[in-house]
Amino acid sequence: MLQTDLQTKQHVYKQPGQTKRFIKQWDIQLMVIPALLFIFVFNYIPMYGVLMSFQDYSIFKGFMHSPWVGFKHFEMFFNAPEFWVVMRNTLVISLLKLGIGFPAPIVLALMLNEINNRTFKRIIQTVSYLPHFLSWVIVSGFVISMLSTDNGSLNMLLESVNLIKEPINFLSLPEYFWAILVTTGVWKEIGFASIVYLAAIAGINPHLYEAASIDGASRVRQIVTITIPSIMPVVVVFSILAIGNLLNAGFEDILLLAGNPVLRDVSDVIDTYVYRLGIQNSRFSYATAAGLFKAIISVGLLAGANYLARRSGNSLW
Repeated sequence: MLQTDLQTKQHVYKQPGQTKRFIKQWDIQLMVIPALLFIFVFNYIPMYGVLMSFQDYSIFKGFMHSPWVGFKHFEMFFNAPEFWVVMRNTLVISLLKLGIGFPAPIVLALMLNEINNRTFKRIIQTVSYLPHFLSWVIVSGFVISMLSTDNGSLNMLLESVNLIKEPINFLSLPEYFWAILVTTGVWKEIGFASIVYLAAIAGINPHLYEAASIDGASRVRQIVTITIPSIMPVVVVFSILAIGNLLNAGFEDILLLAGNPVLRDVSDVIDTYVYRLGIQNSRFSYATAAGLFKAIISVGLLAGANYLARRSGNSLW
């Protein structure tokens, strides 16, 4: 009874406290307004464009006078011969990026945390961060040059150790494309993505390691029993976001690395399909329907992942 009364009193005094704190921090709260305006103008206002997916949109008639056609473009997308190829490529590339690209920064962060030489650790961190700041144009040019049959470093290396007798044109063979794409993505982002996990590791109480060391736990044992459980909330939150972006298989990297039309059957994902039909072929309504389909599935995946993560107490909402 006494506890209930205390909770009631806390609830009664909680709201005025928050209001007073909000008023007291009015100058700090004003700093949020530009960010909210930016999101509203560039993320919410353009959403009216999804109306095109339910119209035979004409740029000369506009939204108001273009004829409404219901789900016609969705049905065309589902019945298109490219639908299953595009969905297969999107899911396979996304799952490969999720299965390999997501744990890679965690492993790198755990390895960097075990390095005691600060100079060597900083060199490794700087080298691993650098590719993130390069555009995909530069990165793809580097990859194409490295895999080239004309003095490409990979072909020269394989020939020097007698693994191949003549250069292989890797970017013209579909069986190598998914591996090249995923490897390039991991190399580009592994260092920058590991920053969050390094920050989470830095927040772990060092007394836990001291106590484990006194008890005779090895470094591997300390990683398994202390480090990984301590950073698990961060891992869960980022895994929810990664699952929500499962259908975002990529755009710039695929567009630049899959320049050879021979790779179309293994490289065409929803985003490149929308770009090719919407921009290059001017089928705006059809491309918008395909993009809206991807957005709805992504929201469902995000909600489902958050629902599963809620059981561990680390959900986003």
